[in-house]
Amino acid sequence: MTILVTGATGTVGRFVVRHLLDAGEKVRAVTRRPDVARFPEGVEVVAGDMTDAARMAEAFDGITAAHLINFGDGYRPLGNGQEIVDAAVRAGVRRVTILGGWEEGSLEPAVRASDLEWTQLQPIEFMSNTLNDWAPRLRAEGVIREPYGGRTSAPVHESDIAAIAAVALAEGGHGGQAYRITGPELLTPRDKIRILAEATGRDLAFVELTPEQTRQEWIEDGTPPDLLLLQVMGDADARTKVEFLLRVYGGNQEIGRTVTDSVEKVTGRPALTFAQWAAENADAFR
Repeated sequence: MTILVTGATGTVGRFVVRHLLDAGEKVRAVTRRPDVARFPEGVEVVAGDMTDAARMAEAFDGITAAHLINFGDGYRPLGNGQEIVDAAVRAGVRRVTILGGWEEGSLEPAVRASDLEWTQLQPIEFMSNTLNDWAPRLRAEGVIREPYGGRTSAPVHESDIAAIAAVALAEGGHGGQAYRITGPELLTPRDKIRILAEATGRDLAFVELTPEQTRQEWIEDGTPPDLLLLQVMGDADARTKVEFLLRVYGGNQEIGRTVTDSVEKVTGRPALTFAQWAAENADAFR
């Protein structure tokens, strides 16, 4: 059995490739740039893009299981989900995992309506968001200035998301499941700063801004942080983005502060902690 991995150079996809190889599976990795992508020995590399159904039809040839992502450039949901599913079914794919993005697109309903054995992966927050959101600021200044410092979340290590995908693809038995995936503990931004300080040996600080201070610094002064969430919102104006972020941070919704046992339930081991992630990525914050 050969298992296909889309987004194979991405934050989660590269771990899916590694977990499948460790399990002794044959892997075909799909990437937009096979000429420059680097994969472990033994991985079959092909050109492809989830926004190009014709190219994906070629990539599905000879595949029995596939890890799919529901987004293309800019993390925007796919609009061609039905075409992707039709191509997979024609090729003889029997089992898929779907990694969701910020919102559901056309892929998930098309998969659910098909005869494919599907498993949805619904991570609430990636630990790697800390790299995108904080690493440049911490390297430069050692300080994070954000609103709502007491908000909580349970970020998950990307390797754990991938581990669930690998089990579902290689072993089966998880058809029709939608796994909400978190890490093992609730953390505030201050907790993350403390853990990163311990991992890096640096004196790092969190400064809580009021909503008004946030508007002043991020809109009027024209210096919003390079937050992934703001990038995903695309062409919206700065005030719209910041007001949305204030609602998200200030809401502290239950879904974002509820720890799940999905990682241990599927993989049989506890989820990795933020301290473990921080130790692995400490150099990025120094």
